[in-house]
Amino acid sequence: MRKIIEPQQPLVAIPAAHEHARELRAMGAVLDGLPEAASRVHKALLAGGVDAARGREGMSAQQVLRALLAKQMNRWSYEELAFHLGDSVVYRAFCGIGIADEGPSRSTLQRNLKAIPAEVMEAIHREIVLHAQALGIENGERVRTDSTVIEAAIHDPTDSSLLWDCVRVLVRLVRQAEAHVAVHFTDHRRVAKRRALQIRNVGTMEQRTPLYQDLLKVTDETTRTAEHVAARLVAERPRKRAARKVRALAGELERYAELARRVMKQTRQRVFLGQSVPSTEKVVSIFEPHTDIIVKDRRETLYGHKVFLTTGASGLVLDLLLPAGNPSDATLAVSSVQRQKDLFGRPPKQTCFDGGFTSHANLVALKELGVTDVVFCKAKGIPIAEMARSSWIYRKLRHFRAGIEAGISFLKRSFGWDRCTWRGWPSFTTYAWASVLAANVLMLARHLLA
Repeated sequence: MRKIIEPQQPLVAIPAAHEHARELRAMGAVLDGLPEAASRVHKALLAGGVDAARGREGMSAQQVLRALLAKQMNRWSYEELAFHLGDSVVYRAFCGIGIADEGPSRSTLQRNLKAIPAEVMEAIHREIVLHAQALGIENGERVRTDSTVIEAAIHDPTDSSLLWDCVRVLVRLVRQAEAHVAVHFTDHRRVAKRRALQIRNVGTMEQRTPLYQDLLKVTDETTRTAEHVAARLVAERPRKRAARKVRALAGELERYAELARRVMKQTRQRVFLGQSVPSTEKVVSIFEPHTDIIVKDRRETLYGHKVFLTTGASGLVLDLLLPAGNPSDATLAVSSVQRQKDLFGRPPKQTCFDGGFTSHANLVALKELGVTDVVFCKAKGIPIAEMARSSWIYRKLRHFRAGIEAGISFLKRSFGWDRCTWRGWPSFTTYAWASVLAANVLMLARHLLA
């Protein structure tokens, strides 16, 4: 019988029969089998001398870890995560939030999730991989390694836009300093923005040169004002309650003023002297100064960090490397296999790499580590007989290596590896590891359900 309205709502939520709900329950079962993971998160939350027995009751370590996985798995913002943890019965059950408990707020989620360092994420990842080995899902005998780029959350850098960023940020900080010290300065934001737009729209270098001179002039004046205000804040003796805020503001002014000096220097070198600036010395963002410049096969320039990942036959990500700078792929082939040996207690029997990892020295070193078959795709100058025991094995491993491209695409499309939205290098590494952790737990759950 079909009714117009339902007069009485059920008192107990009925578990959803949707496929994703079953996956979340399986993911919860995987995490329940790793109690040490929540203990590691708990230690991280109490870092800095926080007393767990005092103060109001916050999110448990289990809730923080599962909320982080839910966020990365769905690419939610903190606002969206707070909504779903307050509204969705399935995600509340996954994160261990009781039916009568209030969901955490956006600020609470941000404060707790950002407190987990990358080292904890990596340790939990190793536990999950070893758990998969114990379940017979992954044995680490056949692995593949490749690299990709995770872009940083910055705009396309140009000299004029970086100078405009410096002016507007320094003026904002100086305005904040007016609450603590007397400041008299000229706000150059309007003229700086106008010059930056004009530089972008004019067509020739002759037209840009006087505009750059004017933009550099106002940037230099704003930077000198910021440095003067920072010195006054350091010399100031504020009330004890405001002392920490004043010191932090002075530190911000000094940091951005130093970055502004570097941006002005590289602008003068590029625009007026016609000299190139080494990529290791360039500032491509004053907000994310750790960002590297990555050129992919002379086709595309990306701004972020190169990451190296190793996956197994199960599809699980077995390892992740985030080196500083833009190292050549060939320099990390041996270390990636050595990390697999440290993880599983033995080297993999078979390993395959993209063509960028090709090196006869790498082949010799990997064979000495105990790897039976080492295949470099598109290897030039290395006979197949030296890499693999037969042409058939070579072809099988070469086809197996192609599967890592799907894994990279999966991480970029579904777990936020296309662009890191967290600020700072420590947060960047945590973000990358958290995405890998969420992907591994989901894939392990799907293996168990299958």
